Amino acid sequence: MNANWSLSNLTERINMSSVFVEQLMWVAVGLIGVVTFISLLALVLVYAERKICAHIQCRLGPMRVGWHGILQTLADGIKLFLKEDIIPDEADRLLYFLAPFFCLVATLLSLLVIPLSPQVQIIDVNIGVIYLGAVSGFGILGVIMAGWGSNNKWSALGAMRAGAQMVSYEISTTLSLLVIVLFVGSLQLSEIVLSQQEGWWIWRAHGVGVLAFILLLISSVAELNRTPFDLAEGESELTAGFHTEYSGVRFSFFFLAEFINMFILAAMMSTFFLGGWMPFHIGQLTAFNAAMDLIPPAIWFIGKTSVMIFVFMWIRWTFPRLRVDQLMKLEWQVLMPLGFVNLFLAAIVVLTNFYFFA
Repeated sequence: MNANWSLSNLTERINMSSVFVEQLMWVAVGLIGVVTFISLLALVLVYAERKICAHIQCRLGPMRVGWHGILQTLADGIKLFLKEDIIPDEADRLLYFLAPFFCLVATLLSLLVIPLSPQVQIIDVNIGVIYLGAVSGFGILGVIMAGWGSNNKWSALGAMRAGAQMVSYEISTTLSLLVIVLFVGSLQLSEIVLSQQEGWWIWRAHGVGVLAFILLLISSVAELNRTPFDLAEGESELTAGFHTEYSGVRFSFFFLAEFINMFILAAMMSTFFLGGWMPFHIGQLTAFNAAMDLIPPAIWFIGKTSVMIFVFMWIRWTFPRLRVDQLMKLEWQVLMPLGFVNLFLAAIVVLTNFYFFA
């Protein structure tokens, strides 16, 4: 009897171990896929940024390396990796070394839960919204560590600006996302996408969806430290802000994290407000809806996210930079009160079931 019990117990433990190893292997494969995806995505986004900037300013942009300069970003990346890595003598070496990794890890962890299509989502946690809010803090921590660890007054000032700015605008970002959480009744990102089968939340929520989308757009630009909210990297004042003392590979990590964060925020806006990988449907127009269903979900997601990325780049090369006091006043006196009012109105709409296709 004891021998049979021991054998069954051993078999159960082996099965549990095999399941754990299999799950660990899938996570490892997912991480490798994410790293590869990040590398290719960064090349595309940097090239797109330079071309869009050039055309807005009536220029051509990079044209020499490859057809229409398509290999220019790859050449610049190789140059960065070959550059000398200079470390300031008085720097806090531990913080100085860890800072770029914290910024990059935040982007990696965020990408793990973004549903790119029905089949492509590495981890689908039931607290996805809370998870995204939590891991985004790693990026803020990395910025502050970089400014302090560099032992440079301009870097420290840029880090303090960035920390205050990112933490402040995180409030408006969270309030905007909570509006959609109220309508869906779930924190799981896959369920948020599936809840938009009958219509996207940006227009389906009787006004509060549109306002939440606008608030999230403004807050996202501020969290990315991009113009007109690039006070943390003001070249005319702070040289380059918190990453002034970084060069070579470590500087490329900050550069990479900035562009991947832009993709993540654009993907979040697509997921929460534009249906994610869901096609565009109009009521009972069966033929039109069937034609939209022919487009693969991944193409829908890439298209929506690309539009939002273009909007981020358009804003950057169109508007002038704000002052620091204007930046903080916009959040604490305008966006945050609007966010709370909008969340309250959204709660009323949900309680009264007064929205399209309930």
